[in-house]
Amino acid sequence: MSDLSQDNLPRGFSFAAGKAGLKASGRTDLALIVADAPASAAAAFTSNRVIAAPLIVDKQHLSATGGRVRVVLINAGNANCAAGEAGLAAARATCDAAARIFACRAEEVFPSSTGVIGVPLPAEKINAVLPDLAASLGVDPSHFHDAARAILTTDTVEKVALARLELEGREVRIAAFGKGSGMIHPQLVPHATMLIYVLTDAAIEPADLNAYLGPAIEVSFNRISVDGDTSTNDTVLLLASGASGVRIGANDPAFASALTEVCTSLARQVVGDGEGVSHVVELRIEGAASDADALRVAKAIAHSPLVKTAWAGCDPNWGRLAAAIGYSGAQIDPDRIDIHFGKLPICRDGGRAPGYDEAAAHEYIAQREFAISIQLHQGAGSCVFWTTDLTHEYIHINADYST
Repeated sequence: MSDLSQDNLPRGFSFAAGKAGLKASGRTDLALIVADAPASAAAAFTSNRVIAAPLIVDKQHLSATGGRVRVVLINAGNANCAAGEAGLAAARATCDAAARIFACRAEEVFPSSTGVIGVPLPAEKINAVLPDLAASLGVDPSHFHDAARAILTTDTVEKVALARLELEGREVRIAAFGKGSGMIHPQLVPHATMLIYVLTDAAIEPADLNAYLGPAIEVSFNRISVDGDTSTNDTVLLLASGASGVRIGANDPAFASALTEVCTSLARQVVGDGEGVSHVVELRIEGAASDADALRVAKAIAHSPLVKTAWAGCDPNWGRLAAAIGYSGAQIDPDRIDIHFGKLPICRDGGRAPGYDEAAAHEYIAQREFAISIQLHQGAGSCVFWTTDLTHEYIHINADYST
């Protein structure tokens, strides 16, 4: 990763941000990403069966264009979800307006929304400011940052990740921005809300882009949780402009590695900015009967209110971890579970580890970030998962969110 500059933004894209009056705060709430020409696209969306209107439209548009996107239109302050036919009509109206301005097909517009569920989206407010937004498009880092900030809701910081690599003697750039703070347990399928936009100037066909996106998501955005709630609007979009002139097929390990690096960085930034979070926890599950079992254990721990509140109080109550492992549904032997906090032995063979030091354990998990390793001794399955504690501040934020 590196600092954002003109020299590491992917070529072939421009950015803008503005105010449509959707956020009660009056801050910027509308962002545009515009490709110089229709870009190859791959996307993944929430597995929640209550799905926001823009995601329905996105799927239809990607199918109609064969995976091509010219304009990405993102609004914050309104999720455009649970609004019935009116929600779909509003999403399509904004696409029609953007298509007229940018002289493209309406199906080449990719809408996204985030905010309160169940409130009608005032498309007319968005459409009214689109001409000014189009006139302010730019390719400078400031334009990129403006777009990244405009989509934030309860986030406290913008989230950006970058990578550069050399292929065929030429440079390929990847840059991404996103938002997410609460309602974070993405289950993305080809999976407050997580919205992620990843851009590259490589030339990659849509089918090949999909081949890269799925594996990158699986070890990044599908490995995080703040509160266990899967949003109705979760979206990850990957666009390739081709402006670098470097053509990449479906099996380039260097590009796959760089994309995964960017996605993992953003995923960890989302967790780190979780609503009310005071601790970020890396769970390392090893020795499971399968990778799927390792993930079951990680999620059981990450979603346990008892575990998360113990972390909030810096309480090294490892018995709550053992209980979560036991009800996770994974294959286990209770007498073969080992747990470490960092390098500190906590549990050995299912019981308190010899030399267990409660004071040291308390001091270790009082850190802002810490790691917990769990060895199940059942097989070769493993996973790494990032999650958070659960604090009073999280309750305050979400008790007052819609008012």
